Amino acid sequence: MSIRLHSEGGAGEVTGSKHVLTVDGARCLVDCGAFQGRREVAEEKNRTLIPDPESLSSVILTHAHFDHCGMLPLLAKRGYRGNIYTTPATRDLAGVVMMDSAAIQARDAEYLSNQARKRGESFNWQPLYDEEDVIAATGQFVTVSYNRPLPIGDGIKIELFDAGHILGSAMCYTHARDRSGREVTIAFTGDLGRKGKPIIRDPAVIPPADYIVLEATYGDRLHESNVDAMDRLARIVNETAARGGKIVIPAFAIERTQELVFYFHLLADQKKIPDIPIWVDSPMAINATSIFQIHPECYDHETHEAFIRHHQNPFGFNSLHFSSSVQDSKRLNALEGPAVIISADGMCEAGRIQHHLIHVISDPRNTILIVGYMAANTLGRRIRDRESEVRIHGEIFKVRAHIEEINAFSAHADYQESWDWLSVLDLERLKKVFLVHGEPSGLKHMEDFLLGKGIKEVQVVKYGERYEL
Repeated sequence: MSIRLHSEGGAGEVTGSKHVLTVDGARCLVDCGAFQGRREVAEEKNRTLIPDPESLSSVILTHAHFDHCGMLPLLAKRGYRGNIYTTPATRDLAGVVMMDSAAIQARDAEYLSNQARKRGESFNWQPLYDEEDVIAATGQFVTVSYNRPLPIGDGIKIELFDAGHILGSAMCYTHARDRSGREVTIAFTGDLGRKGKPIIRDPAVIPPADYIVLEATYGDRLHESNVDAMDRLARIVNETAARGGKIVIPAFAIERTQELVFYFHLLADQKKIPDIPIWVDSPMAINATSIFQIHPECYDHETHEAFIRHHQNPFGFNSLHFSSSVQDSKRLNALEGPAVIISADGMCEAGRIQHHLIHVISDPRNTILIVGYMAANTLGRRIRDRESEVRIHGEIFKVRAHIEEINAFSAHADYQESWDWLSVLDLERLKKVFLVHGEPSGLKHMEDFLLGKGIKEVQVVKYGERYEL
């Protein structure tokens, strides 16, 4: 008779979240995300997945980012037939994310096969999953609204609370009861959001828990304020436009793109930026923006008032354009004069953003604006770190464009914001905080910070290590 916790991903690293709660041998998986980083490492980790997926009793998905949902189709492909519990908005967004991943893998396989054929080499790489696998996985989704307790199997009951991270994101508050009748409560934050973000609500206050599994993406960094970020965004656009350059923004298609559109709308209305075209070049972002419009249950008060009561669309204004086709995307690279191009992938590892970077990165008139977390060993991290040259599609490019970073747009709580959320909870029962989803320096700083705030015990989770609860 036991209750245990361990991680198969997202421990000691930021991507690939997979946390396993075991109650008397029954395993519940929280998130099944893709690892993102150096290509050969990501390939190995993502193909490994977790042992015996067919024997899992249940799966809970906290939100629709690729590093939390990206391996669900592979899980289904390898034999998992149970339910995948998540919120309605996350179900819709995850379907878009996973289908986009399947399409990218198919294109990669075709491209690599053609390249190998030209070199007279054999080629045997296969995608991790295809669109049929995505359809199978989405057929296993069971939607659960916020604040609706639900038994999901022998000894486990869950309740989802708004995490304030992206549309539909959830913290999973879990009651685990073993055969002896002993009950333990564990709260999985998923990715914890921030107060005061546009569109979505602030992170919810959760009931008292014995254990909290807390992310530490920004465990050693603080964000600037939203007011400062708006001023900096306006300055960057004005300075780049005065040089006749373009601003290229790698942004996750879900949440970050919609938030940027919201801010550009405000700046355009206030006439703080010139009247230049602003392009969203990502089919997934366009689809995700449509999904945002049909999930008002996730809006904060201001967005609800704008959409529902006043029929205003924060995601549409005169300067904004959407590029859906490959031809439209290619035409953006021939644009004359200043423009803003927002494109995915957010870490620059795949997708249309790489083509835009090829065209702008060596021109000092242009600006590449970093607005989110860039994992180690990604192209985005190398650009953020201002390396003098980078490799894109096998070619070396000199980095001469201006590199700017605004971290206030991050959807992750920093270490102080995480404490601000923790400190209003009833911590009387709290035995331990488990730290996941962070790089080693961030995890160490967060551990020391929380201990300094009086948390009794903090454990940096190690990959594969079992923790008795």
